[in-house]
Amino acid sequence: MYNYTTTNFMKGFFTLLMAIAIGCGAVSAQVSIDEVMTENSKKEFENDLKTQSVDTEYFSDATYRAERRAIRKERNTIDFTSNLHGSSTSFNDHWQAAGDNTIAVLANANFIHTYKNGRFSLNNTASAKFGYNRMKMDLKGQQSDVWFKNVDEIALSTAPQWAMVKDWTYGANIKFRTQFAPGYAARGDKEKEYSRLSNFMTPGYLDASVGFTYVLPSKSFPLKVNLAPIAMSATYRNDAYTKKLDGETWVDMNYGVPEGKRSKYEGGLSVQLDFDRSWGSNGWLRYRTTAYSFYGWVTSIYSGSNIAPTLRWENTIDIKANKYFSTQIYYQLYYNKAEVDKLQRSSMFSVGLTYTFRNK
Repeated sequence: MYNYTTTNFMKGFFTLLMAIAIGCGAVSAQVSIDEVMTENSKKEFENDLKTQSVDTEYFSDATYRAERRAIRKERNTIDFTSNLHGSSTSFNDHWQAAGDNTIAVLANANFIHTYKNGRFSLNNTASAKFGYNRMKMDLKGQQSDVWFKNVDEIALSTAPQWAMVKDWTYGANIKFRTQFAPGYAARGDKEKEYSRLSNFMTPGYLDASVGFTYVLPSKSFPLKVNLAPIAMSATYRNDAYTKKLDGETWVDMNYGVPEGKRSKYEGGLSVQLDFDRSWGSNGWLRYRTTAYSFYGWVTSIYSGSNIAPTLRWENTIDIKANKYFSTQIYYQLYYNKAEVDKLQRSSMFSVGLTYTFRNK
């Protein structure tokens, strides 16, 4: 006999067992995945990207200009000094001791530039002096104020040199001198026709030489000696009407230039000594001197005449009271037999304003 109750019970029991088995199997599968163990292994990664080095330095125009300025300052030395000196005296007509109303003005400038680059050096100088004074004098029966120059000179020079051995260089030395305005022997001569004693390029001097220079290696005694066995001296007379008074007669002042010519050239040798030193931390005292001598031995041989040497010795003393005021003393000796067979002398003492510039 079939028992329905028992059959249904067994079916429900087996169904429950299957459900439990499935549930336990799912839980067991989930737990087994979490507990999976992997082996440790090293993995090397390869970089197949192309690389290129980049320079972080770049061109800067400001840096370039600064470097060029530094190089120029190192190679170039500039020294510029200018002075303006003057004086004035004035009296009225009732002044008891009498006197002349006068005004005197003197201006001068001195420029020195030195360039050095390795074994090569170049020294350039330029100086100018010009002074005028005014004084009353009797001209054509009446009192007149007459301006008269008392100092007048332009001087230029250049000297390229190459280092040879210690303290010795070889090279050239070129110098030029003349003046700005006409000069007269006396104030009253300005009213006379053809009474000029000198003028621009009358005289004019050009000296050129090739030789050796020795610089004494001493800061306390900075002496420079130039010996030139090959030298040339030229004199120019551009104004054909310069004259001088010889007794009561006016004669040509030709400065040794032959009649009918504007220039004269001589060959020979020259010697020049230069000294320039300052004292004090601010250079309150400065002494400069140049002694130059030329002897035309080549011209003497070809002309058969005995030519006397030309001598020129200049001395300048600058005394600075402060940055803007100074005193200057100038003294010169000059001998040129072709011009005047006498020793020429000039001196000057002045006090006034000064300006100095140095880049080092």
